[in-house]
Amino acid sequence: MRKAGYHPEIKRRSGEISYVRSISKGDFPRFHVYGNEKNGKLEISLHIDQKAPVYEGASAHAGEYEGTVVEKESERIKKALAAPPALKVEDSFLE
Repeated sequence: MRKAGYHPEIKRRSGEISYVRSISKGDFPRFHVYGNEKNGKLEISLHIDQKAPVYEGASAHAGEYEGTVVEKESERIKKALAAPPALKVEDSFLE
């Protein structure tokens, strides 16, 4: 997910890992991704967090799971993850 510009976010209590990417300069709104491996493939759940939960310990939030912005981000992630890794220059080449 780092290839797509996301950074990990770990929930303190459960240790669950998700990934986020800011849409603006602040923490919100942001894209939020949960991933699971199923049958050898990565399945992701993508949504937009419009704002932080209102109170401590709450998992409910103002999230958008559908729409043009979510669809475009989904396609961008697919392209980023499908892209070949960046060219690695061997150390011997630099000598």
